[in-house]
Amino acid sequence: MAPIRAEQRYVDGIAHRWLEAGHGWPVVLLHAFPVSAEMWRPQLEAAPEGYRFIAPELQSEAGQGIDGYANNVSVLLDALAIDTAAIGGLSMGGYVTFALYRFLPQRFSHMILADTRPQADTPDVRAGRETLRRLVAEAGPAAIADVMLPRLLSERARREQPDVVSAVRAMTTAQSAAAIEIALAAMLDRPDSTPDLGGIDVPVLLVTGEHDEVTPPEIAHEMEQMIPRAHATVIHGAGHLSSLERPDVFSRALHDFLLAQL
Repeated sequence: MAPIRAEQRYVDGIAHRWLEAGHGWPVVLLHAFPVSAEMWRPQLEAAPEGYRFIAPELQSEAGQGIDGYANNVSVLLDALAIDTAAIGGLSMGGYVTFALYRFLPQRFSHMILADTRPQADTPDVRAGRETLRRLVAEAGPAAIADVMLPRLLSERARREQPDVVSAVRAMTTAQSAAAIEIALAAMLDRPDSTPDLGGIDVPVLLVTGEHDEVTPPEIAHEMEQMIPRAHATVIHGAGHLSSLERPDVFSRALHDFLLAQL
């Protein structure tokens, strides 16, 4: 098991925080909404020899949108003297990955897109996010956790994995109401990344939980047809947070993908 290091560095007065493990080629993993970099602990603990896994805490200012998160990831990579890395994310982390690739494709040696979608929000999804914005303003992060847990985790996980349920709830309630509001606004305003898929010219791993109701496997298979060097895999028995529900299977898929590109 690779030891995990919690790191912090100030850049231009902003505190950048991240978890990392291992040494070697950098692999940057961007977390989902409404959780934190802690969601990647199972993958960091299993970091294979020759790789340095880095999980930043995503941060942005109000009004900066998804591009603000992407810019702060780039600033952190500059501070760590990392020019090129395998970069990817799950759900909102995938949206940030798309944004970062639009502006800085030279940063990428590989891309990982897990339980995410390229499309902008539909009207129904936008309405749902607006409801969540009102909810967090009125009742705080605990209410967001109550609403989001059934969407984030499969029925099986909610029934059989109380430690995962507790971890997701703890990560959600640890967020500030302001941070949740900024994330919701950023996701609402993000552009459609579908036109960019054909121009992605690095190897891409697409991962989806079998029971992901937010971004079902069909979306990953559609992206596989549009991205020239993509490979899709389904994590059986998992929901939206597939890396937490089936961490061993997710990590094995990630390791196989990385090693296949050597």
